[in-house]
Amino acid sequence: MNAFTFSDMGSITRTQLGDQVPLELFRTIRLIGMYQGLPMGGKGTTLTVGRKIGESLPVNSLEELLQLIQDLKIGIPRVLSREEGTVRVAMDDCFCKGLPVMDEKMVCDLEGAIMEGALSRIWGKRVNVRETKCNVSGHEHCEYEIRF
Repeated sequence: MNAFTFSDMGSITRTQLGDQVPLELFRTIRLIGMYQGLPMGGKGTTLTVGRKIGESLPVNSLEELLQLIQDLKIGIPRVLSREEGTVRVAMDDCFCKGLPVMDEKMVCDLEGAIMEGALSRIWGKRVNVRETKCNVSGHEHCEYEIRF
């Protein structure tokens, strides 16, 4: 079966529109198309897609993953704490920054699933990533708890 790779995604030859798409389009696909158009708010799909993306990323450490997340303009990640079996990561300037606040709503599960897929591959064991804070819930940044 032919399958695309992450390196294929960099092959961009759009001479008029270039290599950028508006954040509004990404938000629309995620928050209207997937969350409102798919069963269970798209959660199962988002997790499956995110994990697959993460597994395909050309990174070999947590630090490389966090740098790639920033390079791809997903957000600006920073490690808040490291304890045995747990890492907490804040995501500043996340895609959801500036959206209306909706109490108790978490919308950045795709980013967590991307980290989960990448880290499971890198560390060679099951990793669980859970979003614990979100701008949409009124927090100052999105935050993830990584357990391994």
